[in-house]
This record gives sequence, C-alpha cells and structure tokens, in this order.
Amino acid sequence: MEVFRDSLWTDSDMGTHSRPNKAWPPLADFTGWGIEGGSDVRGMKRNRTLIPLFDDDTGLLILAGMGDTAVDCFEVSASEPFLSQVSHCLTDVSTRGVAMIPKLALDVMSCEVMRLLQLTDNCIVPISYQVPRKEFHADLYPDTVGTTPALSADEWWQGGNKQVEKVSLQPGKQPKPKAPSANKTPAKKELASRGSKEDPAHGCSTSSSPLSTPSSSAAPSRSPSSTSGLSSGFLPSPSPSQSAKTIQSLLGPTSKFRHIQGAVMHRDTHITNIRGLNLTTPGESDGFCVNRQRVAVPLAISGGQIGIFERSQPGRLPDTAFPTIQNSVNVSDLCWDPFNTHRLAVAGDDAKIRVWQLPEGGLKETLTEPDFILQGHLEKIYSIKFHPVASGLLVSSSYDFTVRLWNLDSREQVKLLTGHEDQVFGMAWSPDGKLLATVCKDGKVRIYDPRKSTSPVHEGPGPEGHRGARVVWVCEGKYLLVSGFDSRSERVLYLYSADSLSSGVVASVPVDVSPSTLIPFYDPDTSVVILTGKGDTRVHIYEMVPESPYFVDCSSFNSPEPHKGLAFLLKTECNVRDVEIAVGLMLTKTAIEPVAFKVPRVKKEFFQDDLYPDTAVCWEPALTASAWLSGSNSQHRKISLKPNDMTPVSEAPKEAPVRKYLPSSFYLEEKTDEQKKEELLSAMVAKLGNMDDPLPQESFEGVDEDEWDD
Repeated sequence: MEVFRDSLWTDSDMGTHSRPNKAWPPLADFTGWGIEGGSDVRGMKRNRTLIPLFDDDTGLLILAGMGDTAVDCFEVSASEPFLSQVSHCLTDVSTRGVAMIPKLALDVMSCEVMRLLQLTDNCIVPISYQVPRKEFHADLYPDTVGTTPALSADEWWQGGNKQVEKVSLQPGKQPKPKAPSANKTPAKKELASRGSKEDPAHGCSTSSSPLSTPSSSAAPSRSPSSTSGLSSGFLPSPSPSQSAKTIQSLLGPTSKFRHIQGAVMHRDTHITNIRGLNLTTPGESDGFCVNRQRVAVPLAISGGQIGIFERSQPGRLPDTAFPTIQNSVNVSDLCWDPFNTHRLAVAGDDAKIRVWQLPEGGLKETLTEPDFILQGHLEKIYSIKFHPVASGLLVSSSYDFTVRLWNLDSREQVKLLTGHEDQVFGMAWSPDGKLLATVCKDGKVRIYDPRKSTSPVHEGPGPEGHRGARVVWVCEGKYLLVSGFDSRSERVLYLYSADSLSSGVVASVPVDVSPSTLIPFYDPDTSVVILTGKGDTRVHIYEMVPESPYFVDCSSFNSPEPHKGLAFLLKTECNVRDVEIAVGLMLTKTAIEPVAFKVPRVKKEFFQDDLYPDTAVCWEPALTASAWLSGSNSQHRKISLKPNDMTPVSEAPKEAPVRKYLPSSFYLEEKTDEQKKEELLSAMVAKLGNMDDPLPQESFEGVDEDEWDD
C-alpha cells in the first residue's frame, strides 16, 4: 500500500495549491508491536498523546501523536499478532491534529482506501493511502455506512434502534441527494436547504480536487457496548479479522515462498574437472539435460561427443579420456526420455534425430552407433521435447518452420504441424498432454491440438522482441508463461490466458537487461517458477497465482560465478526433512553442482504438508503412444512425499502463545516515585537489621580497668 502526501492548505490564503508528490514506501515484514502505557509501537518512550483513527471497513488503525512527525498505520486483528504495522509515513512538520475523510469522498478510481487530513501549525496536509491497482476494484470497497440518519432524535428517545443504511462506493451506484419532503419541521427544512446547496456529485471519484467535497457524517465508532450483545438493538460489530477487507487482501496475496533460499550443496556432491564443454549450443537448447540417474553434457570435441556422468558417482573426473557418445555431428539439443533413464534423444545439425540407448549400469565404453535415426526435417533441428504423459512420443522444431511429432515405437513421423512463418523459439506440452504451445519469431504465440488439426487452434500476439523466447504452462494449464524481450531488448515475463490468446497479455513483469533468454522451470505442486539464463549469475523466482497480481516476487539466488545452465530433478529428490521444494543441477565451466531451494520453517521436525501436496509420478507413463494417438487421455497417479516417521505440521499439537510484551496492567499499576522511595528505604532498613539488636562488637570481651595501666 502506498502513502502519498498530495497537497496542503495554508493559513495565508486557505486555498489549494500543489506541491511535488512524495511517496513514503511502507516498512515490510513487521511482526506487530503492542501499544501499552507510554511506549510507542517500537518500544520507544513516547510522552505525547496518540490520536487513534479506526476504519471498520478495512480494519486499519491510524496512530498520530500530538507534536510528532510520523503517522503510523496498523492492521488490527483479533488474534496474535494483534497489531501489524503496514506503513510509517514521515511528515515535514509536527502534527497538531488528524482527521479521517469520509469514505464517500475517496477517489475509488485510483484505489484510494483511506485519506487523512493532518493539521499542522499553519497548514492542512492530505495524506492518501492507495493500493497499487488501476480503476475500481469491488473487492477493495465493501458497502460502507451512508450519510442518511437511521433515526431522528425523538425516535431514539422513544426507544427506537436502527442501523445506518450502508451504501455502495462504486461509481454510478453512489447515493444521490434526496429532495426535501414537504412535511418536515422548520428545523429539518433548514437542514435540508443547507444540504441542497451541496455539490450533487458528493463523493464522486472523478472530482478534480480531493479536498473539494464536503464532509459527511462519520461512521459510528466501535464501542465496547456494541459488541456486548443484542440488548442495545444493534447487531454486534464484526471483528477486524472478520472484516471483508483486511490489509492482506488490500496488498494482494502473500507467498509462503517469499523468503525461499537457494544454496549450493556440499562439494562432496559435485562432479568436477569437466573439460571441453560445448558452449555454443543454440539459444533454444537448455545446454544439458539430467534425469534421476545421470547427466548428459555436450562436449566441444570433434564428432559431436556427449559426456555421460553418473549422479551416483560424484567427485573429480580423471584427467584421462572417459567414455562418451559420438553423435557424428554437432549437437543442437538433447533430451532424456522421462520414462526411460537409459534413452537419450539428440538433435543434430544435419536435420536428423539420433536416439541412443545406454547399457545397464551406465556408459562403460564409447558409443558410436545410435539405436535408430529419425529423418524428415529439411533444415537444422534446434529443439526437441518428449511427451509428458504418453511414452514414445517426441516433438521437434526446425529451421524449416515446421513442428513434427514422432512415434518412437514405430520410428516414424506421425504429425506435421504448420502455420509458423519464422523460427520457433520454444515449445511446451500442456500438463495433461493434450495441447502443444509454441512461441515464434514472427511475434505469435500458438496452441495446437495435434490429434485434431495440424493448424493452430488458438493464436495471439507474442513478445515484441525477436531475440528469443521460451514458453511454459502454469496454474494447472490455465495460463501460458512466456519469457522473452520487449522492444527495448529488456527481459520480460508475459502471461497469457490459454483460452483467449487473441486477447493478448493478461499481465507482464519486467525482469532485467541481459542478452540471454530466461529458461523457465515450473513446479506444478507449489506453482513456483524458477528462471535463469545461460551466462547469468542470478536465478529469479516467482510464485504464480491465477488472479491479480499473477506474479508474486520471491527471493532470488545468486551463484558465485556465471553458470552455463540449470536443470531440475524430480520432486522425489527433494529432502522434505530440510524443507527443500526444488533441487537442480547447475552447470559451470568445469563442474556440475547441485543447488537446493529451501523454505525456512521453524518446526522442521514436522512434515510441511502445506508445501508438499501429493505429487505426480511423472516417471511412469500413463499412456502408450498408440493409445494417445487414437484419442485416449489419462493422468499420472499421485503419491505422498511424507516419510512414515514424520507427523504433518497441520496435525502438530497447538502451543500456547508466548507473550512477547508485558500486559497493560503492568504499566497501569506502576508505582509513583514516592512509593518507590518508601520501598527502597524499607528494603535498606530491613537489610541493615533491627536498630534494637545488639551490635556484633558488644559481644566481644573487653579489657579490665586495672589492665590499662600496664
């Protein structure tokens, strides 16, 4: 939430004039301080009186001290923490008084949720609290208390009880001034005549001056009697936690992964002394690939050789030659079969796809002959992807502007997808394996249903830049996330609705400026996307949500040196006891280093079931290639990651809350200075003992009088 100090009224002319806006960003991650006695919210002594203003619609509490130069905003909750600080606005001059503008006077089209007027020695300063959104959002503005009285004075004295009718803040639905009736008393007629002189657009959000609207009657304040029951005739006021608008909803969703931490694992798990890496793979390739058992890395050795390294055998590689796969031509892309850890598909510069079958136990000697070769493309192939659900299906893209689907069981091409007018930057299968998304250099994002048509079923505008792009399905296949470049060559993330590509971008977020394309990895269990580019040192992390703001920024991870790629392992490789949600392998210039991404939690002895839903068994096929091509659909079964000896954190015994601050009674019962002096003197006297008691020296034996002469 943003705080703006817009303009001021001075005592010289009491007119309105502008001055440069100055925004004071909120202080984040406060745990909630208590306000007790003479201490302020940060535990510092404050001798001035605090003026409290409470907004019942949002549960926001404003505290401003007489003579202070700060205005604090808190959220009030019925459970611990009872107070959570939202913002800390510093003012130029001391406060002499503060008041809250009625809700009907807010600029709802700018998402203004509250406005204060600060009285100083010679001016009145408006302070506006705004949520960073555009246009009117109904979820920010529940119906608020109107300006029409529910009862007259006579009706109230006769025992009547009613609540003030609530009104909508939505433009066009706000109440209009009513014409005065003929049977009113003279006093009421006079009041109505004064009201008729008011601006008919009272509270309109399009007012040119935020301070030009007259003040209306204030909303009824919350009192102890209002929550004591129904005896007063009023319904109990809802608690702040039950309010339709809390500050969390105003600021948008909060992420459990906001403070995610990435860390390189111990050196004992590294594979080091890798020599001759191929650093010239196309930008459409991830650069290397991994599975549960081994890593495949292209080498800059003649013949398009590929190094195969077993994950179970970390350590320093020998300086001598080691067994490799000789692909015969330069490697443009490579990919492990997700359902066969021994099968590796390799795309080459000669427009052919070679499928290699590794022996049981790993590569013991150099392989020179592939299991079989797929031919059909007319130009160089630069990207290949296996089907995520059905076994034996592979899709490839080429410089001939076509996308081809291959059946590895029959070793033949089964589909030819057309419609691209330029190079295909990236491809991605939908989570259910029904659809295929592509992003192309011609500035289009397309979705294909390969079993029904060779032409795209949906098409829409893609990124403006033409340097490269990647695409991945997010939020259960409802959206497409595209990482690309804008017209200024800045890296940007674009979000598209899978059902309406033609509508364009739903949301976008700029990342940074770098020449390499961001390669996304999406975890469907946590909805976390991890992105980095070749040659980068920073790994960006976002949580994707299916509603605004769509992107929730999380902590990033920085590697000590530029990496050549980052590939991720299966979810079962995560150590749930250490709260790891993702484990990747980072390729550097001479080593392969595991990187674990952890969520900091206090109760690690419990299984964090809120972070680990049942995960798909994506290493087992749900269909065969022939079944999928015939129109069948199926999904992976799911398993729990909970170890048998761990208890879910949701079932952990509840602990009594620990009081962090002394109760108000401690300060209320504090003794005066005179009482403290009395207690101190009493304690000193008690320590000295009774004045009537004999002194210690009185018990000593003295000297006789006649002995003094000697």
